Amino acid sequence: MSVLIVIPARYASTRYPAKPLVPLTGATGEKKTLIQRSWEAAMAVSGADRVVVATDDDRIREAAEAFGAEVVMTSESCQNGTERCAEAYANLGETHEIVVNLQGDAPLTPAWFIEDLVAGLRANPWAELATPVLRCEGAMLEALKEDRRNDRVGGTTAVFGAGNRGLYFSKEVIPFTAERHAPEAPTPVFHHVGVYAYRPETLSQYPGWPVGPLEQLEGLEQLRFLENGRAVLCAEVEARGRQFWELNNPSDVARIEAMMAEMGLA
Repeated sequence: MSVLIVIPARYASTRYPAKPLVPLTGATGEKKTLIQRSWEAAMAVSGADRVVVATDDDRIREAAEAFGAEVVMTSESCQNGTERCAEAYANLGETHEIVVNLQGDAPLTPAWFIEDLVAGLRANPWAELATPVLRCEGAMLEALKEDRRNDRVGGTTAVFGAGNRGLYFSKEVIPFTAERHAPEAPTPVFHHVGVYAYRPETLSQYPGWPVGPLEQLEGLEQLRFLENGRAVLCAEVEARGRQFWELNNPSDVARIEAMMAEMGLA
C-alpha cells in the first residue's frame, strides 16, 4: 500500500518564468530555492515511500539533483501538473496505491495536510481523487479579496456538498459573503490547497480527456475531473497555527518570506 509523491515543476511559466528556482529566505536568513523548499516539505510527510521531482527542464533537474532530489524527466507538452504527474508515474513503471501531486509552488504545505489527504482517500472508496481545503479566517479571506480587487490571481476557493464531495473550484472568492469577519474568526469560505492525491487508474486516464470550458476559463486543472463526472473529495484540514500561501505571483515572495519568519521556519 505505497504512496508516491510527485513534485511537478516547469521553468517556462507564462505568469512567472523560472519560478521553481526563485530563492526564498527563511527565518534564519538562509536562502533556498522554491523547488528545494517544496521538496523538503514532501520529505517531511510520514508514510510516503518515494518522492520525485518531475520536470522538462535541465536547469530545474540540475538544481534538484544538487540538493539530493530524485528527478524524473517529462515532456514539454504537459499542460499542467496533473498531466506531468501522470507522465512521471508512467515513466517510473511502478505500481502505487496512491499518487500525490505536491505542486512545486506550495512550500508552506504542512506534512499533515498530505497525511490527512491520503487518509481521506483511503477512507472514502467512492472518491477518485482527494484535495485539501482549509477554512479561511477573516484575515485570509480579506487577502483573497484584496488580490481580486487588484486583478491578481491569488488563491483558489472551493465549494463542496454532502460528504465533502467537490462541487466547484474557482479563482474568484466563492461562496459570496457580504459579512465582515474579524481577522481570526472562521468564515464560510474555504481556501483550496493545491495538493492532490489520485488513484493511479484515474490519474492515468486524465491526459486523454479533452480540456473543458470550465478548466479553460478558470485555468484550474482539477476542473477536468469534475467536467468528466469524476468524484472529488474535499478533505478539510486544520492549520494548527500554521500560515499557508502559494507562490503565484512575484509579489507573493515577500508574503511567504514574512510568513516563514513569523513561524520560525528556517
